[in-house]
Amino acid sequence: MLTVGNIIPLFLKKINNYSDKELISIAYIVIEEILGLNKINVIINNANVISTNDEVKINEIIKDLIANKPIQYILGKANFFNLSFIVNKHVLIPRQETEQLINWILNYEFNSVLDIGTGSACIPISLAKNSTANITAIDISSNAIKIAKKNADNYNLNITFLCEDIFKFNPDSKFDLIVSNPPYVLESEMKKMHKNVLNFEPHNALFVEDSDPLIFYNYIAQFAFKYLNSKGALFFEINESFGVEIKLILNKLDFVNIELKKDLNGKDRMIKAIKK
Repeated sequence: MLTVGNIIPLFLKKINNYSDKELISIAYIVIEEILGLNKINVIINNANVISTNDEVKINEIIKDLIANKPIQYILGKANFFNLSFIVNKHVLIPRQETEQLINWILNYEFNSVLDIGTGSACIPISLAKNSTANITAIDISSNAIKIAKKNADNYNLNITFLCEDIFKFNPDSKFDLIVSNPPYVLESEMKKMHKNVLNFEPHNALFVEDSDPLIFYNYIAQFAFKYLNSKGALFFEINESFGVEIKLILNKLDFVNIELKKDLNGKDRMIKAIKK
């Protein structure tokens, strides 16, 4: 028989591919999802025996975690910007760094937005919940667009989603703001990545060839210069290793007020530029 109080020790005993701190955090997420108990209620209900059905569910989750499957994919959802998003193998798990990007964007005024490479739609949905802008979001993956639409529908948001390749996309209007978190991890960096990312998250949303690491930044910057309104803003999430190079790209295109911003870990992670 498994009691509520024994769930966290069970996670710590059986799973060894996470730190104890990460495992405890994951265990609390699982307990709340399966049993509906928050941290305080876990203490109160410490001695309660859980049902056989719930014990089976918890053991299945433990098996998936041992196999390096991210908890967000196991549960089919991820929390981001105080919202809940459906996620699966077709979309990246939203990251804390992207929350910082959204907070930065919300300091600016805009009435129209284009999000390039939307994935789960965490960026356009977060912006839509905090503005009255008309928002368009594109992704080359039809499976990602399906997830994005479901997430927007869950919040009754009217966002235009298009399955488009940015290298072939020709919108019929301009935008006040263009934002993109494009693939930027070098293929040579694969060996450094945790298996829960490498084995489960979509590679086409993560990786670029070492021979042309700035392919998306080069093209999207040119695209943005053409399709931004005057005084419009371009925001990128970036690979920390290429901040200087991306600034040069934007400088050459005559963008102004270019600013590189660090994430919570002190890494160059996002950049903003304004069209004259």
